Amino acid sequence: MLAWTIYISFLGAAALMLLPKGNARAARTVALLMAVAGFVFALGGTLQSKPGEIQTIAKVSWVSALGLEFHLAADGISLTLVLLTGLAAIAGILFSWNIETRAKEFFAFYLALIGGVYGVFLSFDLLLLFVFYEIAIIPKYFIIAIWGSTRREYGAMKLALYSFVGSAMVLIGLIAAYVVAGGHTMNVEELAKFPFPQGFQMWAFPLVFVGFAILAGLWPFHTWAPTGHVAAPTAASMLLAGVVMKLGAYGCLRVAMTLFPHGLDPWGFSVLGFASWRDVFSLLAVIGIVYGAMVALVQKDFKFVIGYSSVSHMGFVLLGLMTLNLTGLHGAVLQMFSHGVIAGLLFAVVGRMVYDRTHTRQLADLHQMNLNQVLPFAAVTFTIAGVASMGLPGFSGFVAELQVLIGAWDASPTLAVVAGVGILVGVAYTLRALLQAFFPERSLQAVPAPAELGQSMRGVERSPDASSAVSPIPKKHADGGVRAPEEFSLPAEGTGHLNLDPISIPERLGAVLLIGASLLIGLYPRLLLDWIVPSFDSPLFEGLRKVGLM
Repeated sequence: MLAWTIYISFLGAAALMLLPKGNARAARTVALLMAVAGFVFALGGTLQSKPGEIQTIAKVSWVSALGLEFHLAADGISLTLVLLTGLAAIAGILFSWNIETRAKEFFAFYLALIGGVYGVFLSFDLLLLFVFYEIAIIPKYFIIAIWGSTRREYGAMKLALYSFVGSAMVLIGLIAAYVVAGGHTMNVEELAKFPFPQGFQMWAFPLVFVGFAILAGLWPFHTWAPTGHVAAPTAASMLLAGVVMKLGAYGCLRVAMTLFPHGLDPWGFSVLGFASWRDVFSLLAVIGIVYGAMVALVQKDFKFVIGYSSVSHMGFVLLGLMTLNLTGLHGAVLQMFSHGVIAGLLFAVVGRMVYDRTHTRQLADLHQMNLNQVLPFAAVTFTIAGVASMGLPGFSGFVAELQVLIGAWDASPTLAVVAGVGILVGVAYTLRALLQAFFPERSLQAVPAPAELGQSMRGVERSPDASSAVSPIPKKHADGGVRAPEEFSLPAEGTGHLNLDPISIPERLGAVLLIGASLLIGLYPRLLLDWIVPSFDSPLFEGLRKVGLM
């Protein structure tokens, strides 16, 4: 059943391209049905699997002369991320229900991206994994460049360039491993058993790890992430933070750490206090946690706050991997799921519920709008997502980050304490954004004149996926000139409310889906941990166990 998550996504993309132009409703419906079907197959395949076993899904010869296979398989780690992808796919479509511009092309790219993501998590042939990895990146470029908003061409190109540089590094490492292993197979299980020379692993590990970690937002290679998040339409932001960044973290674990465990051995000498690649990447992960949180704390753009918070939270994933103990590794995988759900919800609120209606992301402008009364569902949803992001007990983030911190404490108490500071800063930037955007210090007594709002938001353009809500911002004529701000619906006398479109039913369903997922795993984490924990006892991680790193 799991293989159909891939097949149905690509079939859905092809079916969408056969639809007549201009039928946005049909495109949305087909995309949603395909996404729901993909999640059903993911859930059914998970329930049929046995914890601790690597389930072979499909295995046929692909390029027999090179020993390449179309090999799909899954363990508990793969299944966790496949379920995350299914949830994110459904939620992203629900929050894109307002797409009207070239809708069938948008959702076709969207499903192709989802199919690529499923493929990465289920591929056990490294070249096949790499092919799906690239398939997942290419649609992202077009989604951002065509349907994005602020500096969309720049954001799309930056994402593509960073991704392809990382991909080139990964490809060099994979080809080198293939050749050194005898040039007979790219099977992950077989290569994990091969005794690569320690000298080879010492340079292959950082090459492949960094190549994947670029997409995971590793500091200082993280700069594509905030600009990409901000430029992307809502669904793309949700997928970028929710699952695409997880591709990088998954590759770090599944490929770099599995194939080249001796790359984490001590060097035998010290450089600036660093004695191994483990020391280097642990420090970079902690810097990412604190740096991302500190930068988020001073942002004036609402979406940039969430963009930098993603860099910070992904730092916990990378730190968990570098603890090299079971508690930290379990927490890292659980954090991939948790961050995917929570970050997706945060981007949905900021991009769809707020920006598509107010056409501004500036916290100073939102502060004047009394959104807790104008858009109460958005205010409640962001409050819930915010406390989940802080790590409030009862939500998935608490369990995941707690395990990472415990594992980090066992590995390096100093790094654990610094990472804890990052959590405190995270509380600060979340509360700041919440209060400024939704809960002003005083109730709105008078709505600013349209001219004033237009002046404060001058230069902000409406993205192609924006809703039809009335906008106070200036718009450009076809000749590029800017006209005066449009008339916008003032509140009825004495109400003090802006006239914005209410939160739609698809948006409410998407929010409930993501909140429910975070609560379910937060209250009963065994639902995922019972799959994650036995996975690290499999032969794939025998190399880490042999060198005493796990």
